[in-house]
Amino acid sequence: MIEQLFGSKTRVKLLKLFYGSPNRQFYVREITRRIEEQINSVRRELSNLLNIGIIVSDSNNNKLYYEVNQKFKFYGPLFEIFGKNKEDVKLSDKNKDNENLSKDYSDLSAIGRVELALLTGQFTRDESTGIDLLIIGEINPNAAAKYVSSLEAQENKSLRYSIMNMDNFRYRLDIRDRFASTVLNSKKQILVDIYNVLGDPNNKSEE
Repeated sequence: MIEQLFGSKTRVKLLKLFYGSPNRQFYVREITRRIEEQINSVRRELSNLLNIGIIVSDSNNNKLYYEVNQKFKFYGPLFEIFGKNKEDVKLSDKNKDNENLSKDYSDLSAIGRVELALLTGQFTRDESTGIDLLIIGEINPNAAAKYVSSLEAQENKSLRYSIMNMDNFRYRLDIRDRFASTVLNSKKQILVDIYNVLGDPNNKSEE
């Protein structure tokens, strides 16, 4: 039904991808792989979404990147439709209190009790933090290393990551530690934030 309302199965898949990952940038072949649609169909719908203003594009290193336009006047209503697809969310018992855990990263629960996790760096093209993935909670380091290796294979890139417990991170925030402050102000995609430590649960942070 939703495909009929929005005119195209590919368009709906793109909207779910972009609104499910605010601040995340994707290039065409990555998009094609993720939504499993033909590249010509993807290019056509990307052009439509660009013309409407739903997404924006930026070129870097001979690649054209796309991301959702958070300044689009109907961003809020579209986020409510496509950014919280609970039928696509797989939650473990350890993370049931996090209703916005992304489908692609639902297996984070296998590495321990994850209280805060976010993507930045290469994922959002913001190198201010010096890392690509931050995981906070009661984490098994060996399981985390295996998880990152699996994510590197999925993303086809080497990733920098950091893990710590919540008390440590809160202390760093309290004393305005440089790393914690940079994380707070970075362009990021929040995967898990069960205590709403970083503020806005929809992560509509401005650049």
